[in-house]
Amino acid sequence: MDRMKWMRLVLGVLAVGVAVVLLPATAFAQEVERTLITSNGAGWLGGALGAGLAIMGGAAGIGRIGGSAVESMARQPAAAGQISTAMIITAAMIEGATLFAVVVGLMAVLK
Repeated sequence: MDRMKWMRLVLGVLAVGVAVVLLPATAFAQEVERTLITSNGAGWLGGALGAGLAIMGGAAGIGRIGGSAVESMARQPAAAGQISTAMIITAAMIEGATLFAVVVGLMAVLK
C-alpha cells in the first residue's frame, strides 16, 4: 500500500472515530446540552495531560543521562566514579522537577 492510500485510510478511521465520540446524542436521539467540555473537565484533562507529559519528559531525560554516563564510562574507565556521581545527582534533580510537575498536575485535577 503506498503512502497516499495509507494516509487516506488513517484519516478515514480518524474521522469515523471523531464522529463516534462527538455525536452520540445525535446517534441515539437524546436531548443533551451541547457543550463539548466543561470547565471542570478542561481542568481535569489539562492536569492529567500535564502530569503524563511531565513523567514522559523526566523518563526520557533520565534515560538519556544513564545512556550518556555508561558511554562515558566505557570511553574513560578511570573517571567512572566521578561520572556516576554526577549522573546520580543530575538524575535526582530531574526526578525532583518531575515530581513537582506531577504534583502540580494532580492539584489541577483534584482542585
